[in-house]
Amino acid sequence: MNTIHDVIIIGSGPAGYTAAIYAARANLRPLVLAGLLEAGGELMKTTEVENFPGFPAGIMGPDLMEKMEAQAERFGAQILFEDVESVDLSGDIKKVIAEDGAAYEARTVILATGSAYRTLGVPGETELSGRGVSYCATCDGSFFSGKDVVVVGGGDSAMEEALFLTKFASSVTVLVRGGALKASKVMAARAKSHPAITFIYDAEVLEVHGARTVTDLSIMVSGERKTLDAQGLFVAIGNNPRTALVADQLGIDPRTGTIAVQGRSSLTSLPGVFAAGDVVDPIYRQAITAAASGCVAAQDVEHYLASTAERSAEAAA
Repeated sequence: MNTIHDVIIIGSGPAGYTAAIYAARANLRPLVLAGLLEAGGELMKTTEVENFPGFPAGIMGPDLMEKMEAQAERFGAQILFEDVESVDLSGDIKKVIAEDGAAYEARTVILATGSAYRTLGVPGETELSGRGVSYCATCDGSFFSGKDVVVVGGGDSAMEEALFLTKFASSVTVLVRGGALKASKVMAARAKSHPAITFIYDAEVLEVHGARTVTDLSIMVSGERKTLDAQGLFVAIGNNPRTALVADQLGIDPRTGTIAVQGRSSLTSLPGVFAAGDVVDPIYRQAITAAASGCVAAQDVEHYLASTAERSAEAAA
């Protein structure tokens, strides 16, 4: 007979591990299915993290995730490095099937599956990720002080990245795939008026070059191949929330593609199912906001279980 867990947390990263810490400290004995290839989330792909509170000298992304994992285990969380194949979130008892065929059951589920940055898919991008190629200016901008950087994208997020990078970089060049920006008029005007930002339209990156760090890019501009010197490449073409596992069972926000939750809570469209981190956050997507979201989810689970226990006791009386 399968053990019925109080809570299963699907996914890791700051949201999943923080939810595990809080749930474990509440004696809910969480089971964390952290994933096999993506365990630890996007921070496993970053280098130094300087803006997570409590680490004044900074900390490497994988080291931060290792510490969170150890903290969750210290309080009794069970962490399995398995990918989830399918879930059945209907009914009072939720069913989770891992890729190895193992079946798990729980009264509640927290989805902390995160999101994935959209990539360009060009040679050199993966090899130089974290060594000049970045997907988050807020995370990595300070490492490019005095350098020439390139931002790829034409929407509001790309304009925000470019404007933020002007605080550090000597120059910011924005490569826009089409002939015009897709950003809002306000954001486009703000970026265009900044003296450190220049725009190249009808452009795309063909290849990223560099041995240990990015040195230059091969780009196509209006059908002509060119070389563009740059020490940093910021890809700002959006991100994809990882909702495929539950998209046919939960409400999805049609505007953002994230799992829909109620207000500032983690409550989804199904009782007993909660969501936290980047999979519900289309705006901030920071380690600290994901961690806070994980805290919210664990407390929502605790309150939900307490209320259902009270209702069961009243029904039995």
